[in-house]
Amino acid sequence: MDPKNFEIPTEMRKFAEQSMDQARKAFENFIGAAQQAVTDFEGRASVARSGAMDVGEKAMTFAQRNIANSFEFAQQLVRARDMQEVLKLQADYIKAQIETLNLQARELGEAAGKAATDSTRPKS
Repeated sequence: MDPKNFEIPTEMRKFAEQSMDQARKAFENFIGAAQQAVTDFEGRASVARSGAMDVGEKAMTFAQRNIANSFEFAQQLVRARDMQEVLKLQADYIKAQIETLNLQARELGEAAGKAATDSTRPKS
């Protein structure tokens, strides 16, 4: 098969786009429930409440961003015209995700460290 002549059929694109829309809606429902769970947890936290809220909010924000980026990538793949475009999109996505995950890990580590330090600090 010649990669230059590779083309995704219209019906397959339509099906993929519909599937992506359904997945996006399911994800939005999941995020709503997860945010409610985080809000409930934050309401019960006592000693490390502000630290837990910060870490929880960061994690939820990162998860939302990462999933949105994945959906965007999937949409781009569905619209790709040939195998070369698919490979380029994949390479770009992987590179961006590695950079993003490194930054997010650093931020979460800093927030968790601050929360731990704050929770062990004697009350004044």
